[in-house]
Amino acid sequence: MKIIEPKAESAISYGGLIEKIEILRSTLRWASKLERPQIQKLLSQCNALRDEVMQLSRKERFVTATASAGAARKQTTAQRRKALLDRSFVFEGVFGESLKLLDALEIAEKAAPTDLPVLIDGESGTGKELMAKVIHANGNRADQPYISVNCGAIPDNLLESELFGHKRGAFTGASSDRSGKFEAANTGTIFLDEIGELPLPGQVKLLRVLQSNEIQRVGSDKTIDVDTRIVAATNKNLMNMCREGTFREDLYYRLGVIQVTLPPLRERKDEIPLLIEFFGDEAAEKLQRRPVKLSRRLRTFLLDYAYPGNIRELRNIIFRIACLAGDTADFEHLPESIRPDVKEAKPEEGEEVQQQLSLADAKKAASDAAERKFLEQGLQEQAGKVSELARQLDMNRSHLQTLLKKHGLRSKDYRAGS
Repeated sequence: MKIIEPKAESAISYGGLIEKIEILRSTLRWASKLERPQIQKLLSQCNALRDEVMQLSRKERFVTATASAGAARKQTTAQRRKALLDRSFVFEGVFGESLKLLDALEIAEKAAPTDLPVLIDGESGTGKELMAKVIHANGNRADQPYISVNCGAIPDNLLESELFGHKRGAFTGASSDRSGKFEAANTGTIFLDEIGELPLPGQVKLLRVLQSNEIQRVGSDKTIDVDTRIVAATNKNLMNMCREGTFREDLYYRLGVIQVTLPPLRERKDEIPLLIEFFGDEAAEKLQRRPVKLSRRLRTFLLDYAYPGNIRELRNIIFRIACLAGDTADFEHLPESIRPDVKEAKPEEGEEVQQQLSLADAKKAASDAAERKFLEQGLQEQAGKVSELARQLDMNRSHLQTLLKKHGLRSKDYRAGS
């Protein structure tokens, strides 16, 4: 059977139509020449049309089609990663050359400048909140508030008050007026984590915000306009929940205008050594000590381990090692639940391993020293201007900041008069 791939043009046209509808809805909300009933009627028509478009286009998401079209299809993963960094893509961390991850990052890059809702899905610990921050940092609202809400951690009876606020006397304990998370995130971004845990009454309230950009405090009849970009995340299959009746289908389609799927760490093996070094430096800085060395067998284990807890589990392991180990970490510093059962190495084998480790450590120390000296010289020449140094080195600014942080170098120490 011949499989026909969806054309990028049709997917893009869906996206353009959705954006036009969003602009129309925004215009109508502030229209001064129309009566309220007329505006509500037109908004309802827009909403119905938008839902119809989403039903048609969910199988060929316009952002995915755009991201994979043209020259990007001809590039290797290494070239795509470099191109992403060269475009000054803001990413507080490290990432490798996983095809699925690059797809997700390119979608996030294209979605960031828009105000369209984004739904991030993936296993627990894959970095969904980091992706939400990436979308916020690369968008037009980067200088505005970013508010994070864990929907699964709020009791059902307090959820509405937490999200939308309440009036004094609305319920027992409401001693004063209180604004909610949506008001706090006004003009910025609100991140709704664990959206699948939101009870059905809360889903109805959230749907209203997406439809009209209005909220209503508990105990109040007054509506409050909010201009908030919504990014949601889940580790559950929301489509299955829709079939089971535990998640509203209309809310699912409104949240999933753009959907970003994060692959688990076991599908991003090339990223593990980068994350080990990144978290090792982070742990060393927080614990105020030198980075801990890893024995060869421990490093091999960490590179091959499946990480059911994904990136969060790897970070916890590295921080545990940094806290418990001395100069060099080995199997005994791993959590007992994952520690391999191995026999003690013979003395001569142990000595041989130590010699090999010492040579590797010496090479790394020499490389680190050369790198630090090079960066120091660059900062001196550019009078501490990181952006100028990044331009001179043809390097992404955020990556340069990571290197400076790794070596404990502060740009302000190299500025005139310091």
